[in-house]
Amino acid sequence: MFKKILVPVDLNEAAITKSALDAAKGLAASWDADIRLLYVMPVVPASYMEYVAPEFETQEKERVEAELRGLAEGLGLPAGRVSTAVRHGGVYHEVVAEAGDSHSDLIVCGSHWPTLATYLVGSFATTIVRHATCSVLVIRQ
Repeated sequence: MFKKILVPVDLNEAAITKSALDAAKGLAASWDADIRLLYVMPVVPASYMEYVAPEFETQEKERVEAELRGLAEGLGLPAGRVSTAVRHGGVYHEVVAEAGDSHSDLIVCGSHWPTLATYLVGSFATTIVRHATCSVLVIRQ
């Protein structure tokens, strides 16, 4: 049914990421689909850049790429069936853009259970569902 599954991951939320990856892995196995893992790095405000080492962003990107490779290898899917991407910017903007750029036909997105704050402000998952041009599966932890 789906051939390209995009999984945005939050490396600071291991349980939510694991739930989304488990769901994506099961779907990929059933449909012979490829998985693309995406991490969106926040943009560091220019006013903070004078307080960090010049190589901070490069080192952080290398760390993130290594963690994504570890997650990809841990899925146990055949070589070439899992890819990774790192983007910079706002989470939902970059997830929706990556879905289009990678021709994904499903986004599997982990999410917390709603709280009062997410009802008032919204969540990344809610905004991704609202703006994505492909199907979105939200996995609750």
